[in-house]
Amino acid sequence: MPEMPIAVEQLDLRSYDLMLSSSHAVAKGVLTRFDQLHVSYTHTPVRYAWDLYLDYLSDNGLDRGPKSLLARLLLHYLRLWDFSVANRVDSYVANSYYVARRIRKLYRRSARVIYPPVDVANYRHTAPREEFFVAASRLVPYKRVDLIVEAFTRMGKPLVVIGDGPDRKKLEQMAGPSVKLLGYCSDEEVVGYLERARGFVFAADEDFGIAPVEAQAAGCPVIAYGKGGTLETVVGWPDSSATGMFFDAQTPEALKEAVELFESHAADFDPVACRQNAEYFGRERFQREFHATVEELWDEFQRGAELE
Repeated sequence: MPEMPIAVEQLDLRSYDLMLSSSHAVAKGVLTRFDQLHVSYTHTPVRYAWDLYLDYLSDNGLDRGPKSLLARLLLHYLRLWDFSVANRVDSYVANSYYVARRIRKLYRRSARVIYPPVDVANYRHTAPREEFFVAASRLVPYKRVDLIVEAFTRMGKPLVVIGDGPDRKKLEQMAGPSVKLLGYCSDEEVVGYLERARGFVFAADEDFGIAPVEAQAAGCPVIAYGKGGTLETVVGWPDSSATGMFFDAQTPEALKEAVELFESHAADFDPVACRQNAEYFGRERFQREFHATVEELWDEFQRGAELE
C-alpha cells in the first residue's frame, strides 16, 4: 500500500493526448501535463482510508498497539496524498450517484454518473425457481456475508454461498446445516444458481454492486441492505414493478424480517420485471454513454485550449 501512490506516478504518459483512468484507489494520481485531458472513471474514493477507515483497522486487528500506530500513520498520509491528487483529474465520472456524492464530499468536485456495464445477455430468466436462496461475494468483512449466514442458520432456511476469501473458515464455523458454502465457482455455475434461486441476498454497503444486477438479469429478486448502489439498481417492494426487498440495518434480525416479508409477498416479484430492470445496465448502454461523454469532454477541452 505505501508504494502504490509512488508506483502510479512512474507511468510515462507523455505521448498521449487523452487519459482514461479506472480508479478505486490510486489510478487517478497519474501525472499529466496541462495540455493533456485526464478523465477518471471513479468507482470510489479509497474507502479504507476514508469512510471505512475505522472498520478497516478493526477488521484487521489494527485498532491498538504498535502496528495500529503504523497503519494509522500510513493511512493518514494516504488521505493527504489522495486529496492532493484529486485535482490532477480534469473530469470525474462516477459509477453511481452514491459515489458521486462521496466524490463531492471528499474532493469537492462534481462527477457525471455512468452506471457500469453488466453482461445481462449471459442470463436467462425463464428457468423454474427452486427453494434455496443464494449469496455470491468475496468473503471479506465489509461484504457482511457473516450476517447472512447467521440469519439463515437461525431460520433454518436453505442458503448457498458462492465465493472465497479470508472469512471463509469463520463462516464455515458459523454455518448451520441449512447453509452450504461452495467456495469459488465458475461463471457458468454462478449463472446456474442465480437462474434457479428463489432470491439473491446482499448485505453490503456497496458503491454500485454488479451482483444484484446480475441476479435480476437471471429473473432472481434481490433482498438487499437498503443503502448504497443497490438503491439505484433494485426497485424496492411495494412498488408495482418491485424487483427486490430492502432491510434497513446490517443485523441478522433485520435480514430475517425482510426474508419473512419477502416470502409472504413472493407473488409480487415477477422474473420478467427483474429482467427488464437489469437490461438498462447492459454493455451497449455503457459504451454509448461513455463514448458520448468522452467526446463531449474532449470537445470542451479543445475549445478551452483554443481560447487561451
